[in-house]
Amino acid sequence: MRFLVDEQLPEAIAHWLAGMGHEAEHVRTIRMGAASDQAIWDHALATQSVIVTKDRDFIEWSVARRPSATVLWLRFGNLQRSILLARLERAWPQIVASLEIGATVVEAGP
Repeated sequence: MRFLVDEQLPEAIAHWLAGMGHEAEHVRTIRMGAASDQAIWDHALATQSVIVTKDRDFIEWSVARRPSATVLWLRFGNLQRSILLARLERAWPQIVASLEIGATVVEAGP
């Protein structure tokens, strides 16, 4: 799978995803750190990437827009990076299962 990690999340998530065997980019590493949500959405569609975000706007767009990007909505709140990655790792089997069956929105949170 291919992932695009949004600005408000740490680059460590992209590194963690790459370590799990996926292609992953953080918006800052591809010079999209200041990009609009629309530009991020368009890039995700063009590269067939799952948007990893804390931004509810992408959830609303995935329901209302066609074509729709796939969104992984992280709802863990503001956490230290190590705690965020630990929670992501615990939720990962369910996240992957949902993405593999074609879910457009996958929510992971407390």
